[in-house]
Amino acid sequence: MRYYLIDRVTELVVGQHARGVKCVTLTDEILHDHFPDFPTLPGALVVEAAAQLGGFLLEMTFNTADEPVRRALLVQIEKAKFHELVGPGDRLEIGVTIESTRESSAQVSFDATVEGTQAARGVLTFVLRGVDSARVHEQRRYVYGLWTRHFTPPLVFP
Repeated sequence: MRYYLIDRVTELVVGQHARGVKCVTLTDEILHDHFPDFPTLPGALVVEAAAQLGGFLLEMTFNTADEPVRRALLVQIEKAKFHELVGPGDRLEIGVTIESTRESSAQVSFDATVEGTQAARGVLTFVLRGVDSARVHEQRRYVYGLWTRHFTPPLVFP
């Protein structure tokens, strides 16, 4: 991942839903070009933040100790709607909920709000696949550890 768009996971109910936060600041490099006099977080990155949180939820839900690790890969974005602009100083709160599952895929709905006002919503489809890369697994465990470092007891990551 080039962009880590979740700063903290605030809630996780395995098999159901998760909530997380992205704090938008002027240090987010993308804001300097999008747009120079009117910094706005691109809608594609709002969706990517939801996809990162949705992937985390699915990986925590579907991976078990007795099976090879599968990673959630985004394959479809549906019904994405944007209602409000997100900019510097905003605390983007994202919620994802598992809507349907199959053996190797799942759909997750998301909503993103700023101070209680809906900024975006949509439905994301993921496939769950084995990824033969120790670096990918190490990277995911590291990032998931940062996102959830305040959880007690600490989570165990696939």
